[in-house]
Amino acid sequence: MRYWLLKSEPNVWSIHQQKKEGKKGSIWDGVRNYQAASNLKKMEVGDFCFFYHSNIGKEIVGIVEVIKKAFVDPTDKNKKFVAIKVKFKKALKKPVSLENIKNSKDLSHLALVKQSRLSVMPIDTKSWKIILKMGNID
Repeated sequence: MRYWLLKSEPNVWSIHQQKKEGKKGSIWDGVRNYQAASNLKKMEVGDFCFFYHSNIGKEIVGIVEVIKKAFVDPTDKNKKFVAIKVKFKKALKKPVSLENIKNSKDLSHLALVKQSRLSVMPIDTKSWKIILKMGNID
């Protein structure tokens, strides 16, 4: 299993909307950055992703699980980019802000800090565990 971070503007798609989709999950589409799309292609069914509210909030608010590997993004007319399907797993008891992540020397290497515009990124196991602890998740 690998770990990832997916960014979404909460006024476009929020953790609450994701939760309402239930077990059937929803498509994570609209990614048009080649590095982010490459990360989507590496995801496997069963991988976990932090759900990050970008622009508004700037915080990790929950966890979703990949339930379908990369496929052609139905919103891409040119069929160059991919989408995945994810389902809600849980909300963090305490959202983890970008500010708190930046203030943690153990997390300063993350793409979330170094490449702030990247919308899909890997998270190493050690950092995943640190963020879970910050979010009051065992």
